[in-house]
Amino acid sequence: MGSPLFRTAACVLAAASLIAGCRQNDDPDGAAALWDQVGASTSAYRAAWRRAPGYEQRRASDAPHGDDVDIFVNPTIAAALDAKVAITSWPVGSVIVKEGFDGNDRELVAIMEKRADGWYWAEYDGSGDPLYSGKPSICTECHASGADSVRAFGFPKP
Repeated sequence: MGSPLFRTAACVLAAASLIAGCRQNDDPDGAAALWDQVGASTSAYRAAWRRAPGYEQRRASDAPHGDDVDIFVNPTIAAALDAKVAITSWPVGSVIVKEGFDGNDRELVAIMEKRADGWYWAEYDGSGDPLYSGKPSICTECHASGADSVRAFGFPKP
């Protein structure tokens, strides 16, 4: 039940419910604020933040966020990665932006922000309309297998 194949299948099933229109947008105002905070409408994070480890360029993905993805991390999580000390959770203030593409068309943007009460998730269609926000089960269940809910990369190695 905990195998990588099972987790991938669970995420694909979760993505299928997204396609079916089953959305959990608990906090549309918060999602809009997060969209503005990271500069998603202009992709400002692309110039200001660095790419996530292992995602130095766009790469193919089998996750439900797109056929190809770009992942960016804010300075807070970049500092945690650079410190190369053992950690068991990402610091509050960490933000990760994942863009999902079909060819050259950005189809969605997923943003995770680590807050004092845990991760806040928001996912948007290609034009910035929020599909999910808050702590939707489709996000929390799939991300539970990651390093403090981050599946794309792990904690830094000391």
